[in-house]
Amino acid sequence: MATVNPYLIFNGNCEAAFLFYQSVFGGEFPYMGRFGEMPPSDDPNCPPPPADEANRIMHVSLPISKETILMGSDSTSQSGEVIVGSNISVSINTETRAEADKLFNGLSAGGNVMMPMTNTFWGAYFGMFTDKFGINWMVNFDEPK
Repeated sequence: MATVNPYLIFNGNCEAAFLFYQSVFGGEFPYMGRFGEMPPSDDPNCPPPPADEANRIMHVSLPISKETILMGSDSTSQSGEVIVGSNISVSINTETRAEADKLFNGLSAGGNVMMPMTNTFWGAYFGMFTDKFGINWMVNFDEPK
């Protein structure tokens, strides 16, 4: 069964926002990575960031309950300026690669795929799209280690 979590996008203040959320919810960050820490890649979907964006947050996660993880990142010049109100995505974490493909293909039908399902440098099978109703989605399957 897939789990669903909110994913928030910021215009450079993701770290400050998540430190605030941590002060309210408590807990620890299992991961906070910056764009400048990305390994080099030939993948056109993962170009290196400009030097002035290297310290922006690529991904952060904060468990806020047994069932929910608040996740987020900063925008970059490649992804464009975030418009407040459309800066949230529904993030689905699946149990299998097949489930990820099924949900991605079904929900993205008639929508706009920004990143097709692909293997990523962080060890996940991942894709992003906006559905035909304008809702942003992320689908993720964490490969077994």
